[in-house]
Amino acid sequence: MSLANEGNVLEVEDVTLAFDGVTAVDGVSFHVAAGELFAIIGPNGAGKTSIFNVLSGVYRPQRGSVRFRGEEVLGRRPHRIAAMGIARTFQNIELFAHLTVVENLMLGRHNHMRYGALAAFAWVGRARREELANRAAVEEVIDFLELEQWRRLPVGLLPYGVQKRVELGRALAMEPKVLLLDEPVAGMNVEETEDMARFVLDVRDELGIAMIMVEHDMGLVMDLADRVMVLDFGKPIRTGTPAEVQRDPDVVRAYLGEAHQSVGGPA
Repeated sequence: MSLANEGNVLEVEDVTLAFDGVTAVDGVSFHVAAGELFAIIGPNGAGKTSIFNVLSGVYRPQRGSVRFRGEEVLGRRPHRIAAMGIARTFQNIELFAHLTVVENLMLGRHNHMRYGALAAFAWVGRARREELANRAAVEEVIDFLELEQWRRLPVGLLPYGVQKRVELGRALAMEPKVLLLDEPVAGMNVEETEDMARFVLDVRDELGIAMIMVEHDMGLVMDLADRVMVLDFGKPIRTGTPAEVQRDPDVVRAYLGEAHQSVGGPA
């Protein structure tokens, strides 16, 4: 049965991925609507990161389909998928520590740069116009994520929570239609987590960007997500609202545990 719907920005159907006979993703199907925050949860090894690697072109599954705004994604290289409008953050920060915040965010604008090395060296005409336009876009991201005080500092000198925010900013600088958030609050303290949660909500509510979030912080997931898909051993066992997921006995047994039955809703 097709998941196709004009309101969906991303449609994943029957994706199966195996490595040397071990199935990492087993018949996974879901869709993400425009402006929706969709969360994927599950125990370690459940296949969450493998799904992200399929969506971003790092892995090619043996079976299934991934359609982004009606176009098939599978078979395209990661940089082509990024150019289509799918951006990603990483659990482990992947920034250039010796570059400033501005310089790291400018790297997120690479898909919007059309001039060559010679034009850049000459710094005239199209190169100058595009550079100024891209810098203006980066300044909007800096303002949106409240990074002004750190904009000229090397990111390696910044607090961990601010570095994670810069990682988010670099993805936003690409102007994505779908944003893949890989454990956006991993390793953060309570204050940093609250700040990141606020910015994630702002991305959805103010920018209207659809997001897929993988996260182990269940309080955050249940507070922020519109819908949640639960994986166990690579297979989806329930997809629904946070309240529906928390009440599902299969989810409780596989992942959340009895103590989580009442988190964010009735048991």
